[in-house]
Parts: sequence; structure tokens; C-alpha cells
Amino acid sequence: MFRKTFLAALPGLGLPIFSLAIVALGVETVVCARHAEQTFGGVSYGVTPVLPWLPAVPWLASLFGVIWVACGACLLARRTRRTAALVLGGLLLLCTLILDVPKYAANPGNMSLRTAVFEPLSLACLAWLIGGWLTVASRYLLALSLVVFGVDHFLALAFIGSLLPAWIPWHVFWVAFFGAAFIAAGLSIGLNYWQRPGAAGIGLMFAIWVVTLHLPRVLGLYGIPGAPGDPNEWSSLFIAVALWGGTWALAGGTEK
Repeated sequence: MFRKTFLAALPGLGLPIFSLAIVALGVETVVCARHAEQTFGGVSYGVTPVLPWLPAVPWLASLFGVIWVACGACLLARRTRRTAALVLGGLLLLCTLILDVPKYAANPGNMSLRTAVFEPLSLACLAWLIGGWLTVASRYLLALSLVVFGVDHFLALAFIGSLLPAWIPWHVFWVAFFGAAFIAAGLSIGLNYWQRPGAAGIGLMFAIWVVTLHLPRVLGLYGIPGAPGDPNEWSSLFIAVALWGGTWALAGGTEK
């Protein structure tokens, strides 16, 4: 009974969280694109866009940012949800194929480049699933993305463990645990077996990361130099929030 009640409540939580995160990514893209040479927090981060999924042309990045804001807002309305999901997912996939896949193909052992491919791909799939587009293909591609994230956790146990705050014990254990959770959730979604609990669990994992890792970093609570003003930290926060909300929306199902 509790599980059914919890899963039924997720669309009301997940969809607004996903929408807000997409709007935030769009706003950050516009702000950073308009101030490409601006210094954040006393540290220069070079030209924008911060997100590697976007072209390094300020006006074009700004245009994408505006579209993302509009799509994020329109996802909340049932009348415009399907169109917004189609546009958002399509733009994310297009940018990934044009900008990120070629870079990764030239250096397939680079985990950062691999993440830059599968993060926007997973967001695109979540948008399409929310809107009811390409549901079978999106489910398989989302499953693949989650499995890749999980495998990468095992390939970089020590490095990812070093990113965890000192107050959390057993760093390597938690990295391995969440790696296994990624793989399990990916398999459940891909095989359509316990898909809703799997998506709910992986969403909860992202929610925990937002509260314990990403939000404290951007607020400067962990004393990381430059982190409070680093656009990369903010985009990482918004991406984690989007994956949290999107998987919860998937777990609960959304009304078309």
C-alpha cells in the first residue's frame, strides 16, 4: 500500500522538479553566454557555454537557453507538454550527436567525454518519456545511459570517492553501491521489469546527491575554492535535479 501511494504521488513531485531544473539550465546558459568572458567568484572559467552540449557561440547558446526555459515552463501544462517534450528532447539529442559524440569517438577512454554524451541523452529520453514520444527507444537509451553511469562508477572508484565530503564514511563502498544501483535501475527500465520502483529508487539517489553533495558545494559549505561561483558546479546541480525529477516522473507516470 505504501509503495503504491508513494509511486502515485511521484508525478506531482517529479514533473515540477524536472521542469524547474530545465528552466534553471536555460537561465544559466543565457546568463553565461551573455557574459562569456566574465569572471565568477574571482576565478576565470573561460568562455561559455558551460554545458558541453551547446555550441560555443554566445548568441546561439543564448537562443538554446531561451528555448529550454520555454520548454521547461511548457512541460507543466498538459496542453503544451507533448510539444515541449518533443522539442526539448530533440534539441538535446541533436546537440549531443553534433557536438559531443565526435569528441568522444576520438577519445573513447575519456570518462568525462562519455558523461558529456550520456547526460544529455538521458535527459532527452526522460523528456520524451514524459511527453509520450518514442517510448520504447527512449526507454532503451535511458537504460543504456544508466548502465554506463554505473560501470563508470566502478572504473573510477577512487576518483569519485575523493569527491565525497569527509563527513560521509566508507567512500569507496558508497561509490560501488551507487554504481550497482545505476546498473540495477538501468536493467529494470530496459527490461521493463519493476521499472517504476527502479526509476523511483534512482530518483531518490539523485535527490540524496543534491542534498548532500551538489547543493552544499554551490553554497560553499565544503570549502572548495571557487565552488560557490563556478558555473560548472551550478550546472552539475541542475543536471542532478533534472535527473531526480525526470526519473520520479517516469516512476509515477504522467498524464498526457
